[in-house]
Amino acid sequence: MEVLIVSEDRRSTRSSNTVVDYGTHCWVLDRHRPTSQGQGVASVHSSLSKTAALLLTCFLALSLGACTSAPTPAAREASTATVEADGWPRMVTDETGDLIKIPSKPKRIVSTSVSVTGTLLSLDAPVVGTAVAPQSPATDKHGFLAQWADVASKHSVDALYEIGSFDLEAIRDRKPDLILLSASGADSELEHLDQLRDIAPALLVDYTEEQWTSLSADLAKATGAEAASTRNNEIIKQRVASLKQSLAISSGTTASILSYDQGNISPVAQSTGPHAQLFEALGFTVVDPPEEFDTSTQEREDFSFTSYDGLAKSLSGEAAFLLSSDPEISEQFSSDESLAHIPSIRQGNVFALQESFLMDFYSAQKILDYFENDFPGLKPETQTQD
Repeated sequence: MEVLIVSEDRRSTRSSNTVVDYGTHCWVLDRHRPTSQGQGVASVHSSLSKTAALLLTCFLALSLGACTSAPTPAAREASTATVEADGWPRMVTDETGDLIKIPSKPKRIVSTSVSVTGTLLSLDAPVVGTAVAPQSPATDKHGFLAQWADVASKHSVDALYEIGSFDLEAIRDRKPDLILLSASGADSELEHLDQLRDIAPALLVDYTEEQWTSLSADLAKATGAEAASTRNNEIIKQRVASLKQSLAISSGTTASILSYDQGNISPVAQSTGPHAQLFEALGFTVVDPPEEFDTSTQEREDFSFTSYDGLAKSLSGEAAFLLSSDPEISEQFSSDESLAHIPSIRQGNVFALQESFLMDFYSAQKILDYFENDFPGLKPETQTQD
């Protein structure tokens, strides 16, 4: 997502894009004109066909396309809006490739993606309502994800509807001045993009294709929360550096990261995903699962949805970290006869992590809290000699 702040004497280099101006009224989008970089709905649809979202533990998401329209002359003029002293309005290029005008710093944000809400809250963004997840051990009673549920309650965020039960009127009633949607995932409301853009500026993001830190930076630019994004990144950076030193994980110590579902497909982290990158920053070497056991129908860089038959061969790490887990799940994993010979179980290095499946600032903090306060350390035989 690109943010442009434009003035009367500086016209956007992306003037061929659709510009949606909410300063006066909404331009309904039904056809797309590609950007100068060749991006647009066609490329968004292509990218969505290659990746899907991971929501909670076992959601395989739907890939959806989008429709937009050619800009009118009045819409093109919106790209030459005068910048106010505080840096507004801003022109934001979202996942559709369109330029969306945000007239002023948002004061009432609605998130239709529960996967994105946590990142908004971590930026101190004024979220007034959000879609929620089905109640589960990973949520509170409202359907807020556990890692940020207390923050949402503290700020009186309204639970608008459960994903899969889209409620346009509930969104309209909150009188939002900015709406966030996910381009893919079980919580995507992409098919309702036009309706939402009749209400307020609506930005389409894709959390499945970005590291959470990149998504945070993009949302910060759109909401005027750059300082909060910088603050959060610095917090994580400093904590990781301190923990890496105190943990002193020997070079070459391997780890497998997964969400275990006994007898069924289990997501196993790839080394290119956000969980793996955090663990590697702490000193582990995350082992990629073999591609041959990946049942995913779409290419993705975060997890391989590994068949149960191939799970044992996919967990070659000397330590295993179970996401969104608890002692009961950890015991099931360690007692699984089909996994009895894998290194982590043989050596007694199986660790349960709670509130950690969907990565954002809060879940990253939870993982670091675990390593700081609860991690018992690796058994001596797990440590690889330098």
